[in-house]
Amino acid sequence: MLTGAGLGFRREMLDELDELRAQRPDFLEVAPENWIPFGGKLGRQFAELAQEFPFVCHGLSLSIGGPAPLDIDFVKTVKRFHDQHNIVIYSEHLSYCSGDGHLYDLMPIPFTEEAVKYVAERITVVQDIMEQKLAIENVSYYAAPGQQMTELDFINAVLEMADCDLLLDTNNIYVNSVNHNYDPETYLKGLPTKRIAYGHIAGHYNEATDLIVDTHGADVIDPVWVLQKKAYQHHGLYPTLLERDFNMPPMPKLLEEVQIIRDIQIKHGPFVGRHAILENTVKTTVETLAEGV
Repeated sequence: MLTGAGLGFRREMLDELDELRAQRPDFLEVAPENWIPFGGKLGRQFAELAQEFPFVCHGLSLSIGGPAPLDIDFVKTVKRFHDQHNIVIYSEHLSYCSGDGHLYDLMPIPFTEEAVKYVAERITVVQDIMEQKLAIENVSYYAAPGQQMTELDFINAVLEMADCDLLLDTNNIYVNSVNHNYDPETYLKGLPTKRIAYGHIAGHYNEATDLIVDTHGADVIDPVWVLQKKAYQHHGLYPTLLERDFNMPPMPKLLEEVQIIRDIQIKHGPFVGRHAILENTVKTTVETLAEGV
């Protein structure tokens, strides 16, 4: 069972494995596209890490809302990668990134009933191949073309129709709340607790007072940490991962933010429900983490 505080893992972190192991995130996340092509030394290094840490996969190119047909061969490859390395969750963005070619960005899906049905059917195909639920992430977006529903109603409708899981990104909620002028806590409370598989938290860039760009290239700011606390208060504890994609600080600095996630979780613990730690290990785990604070 996945619990605790995790870190997004990138290939350049292979040079900092000693520091990573010293503080040991509870789980790691990778984009499968960045590892599937590699055998040899990189393949062996990943296989060794997968023996040490629980892993989740967060995809970049499934393009679940895109107009092009799903890449079934790619999904089958991800399935083999999961099985080979005992990866526990496959997540993707509730967006699209391809049409006639790759767009190299996450494009917004129209918030319409037609799009709900279209996306839900595609998620169902992926889940059937993976033989597990797909976790879809609430994404940041900067325009809402053809909008007929609220963002919250749209994602809830997709979750229900596809019977899939949710990757809850608190930074994306905060970013969208500023860019689209809504209350982030109201949105947060409107999400279904039972579908939360795990969470993301990240930093962003303030382009203007009313425009935030979701960069994953800075430290998490205080209002997002506050929103994360409110997420736990409302939904209970769920595994949460720090995303950092560029402007990478040294590993000890990254792990300081992972420790902040742990500190918040300790104050709101223990994990319950689908994220419960076995009863006889809860007390020991919390005490061990507290000693390191």
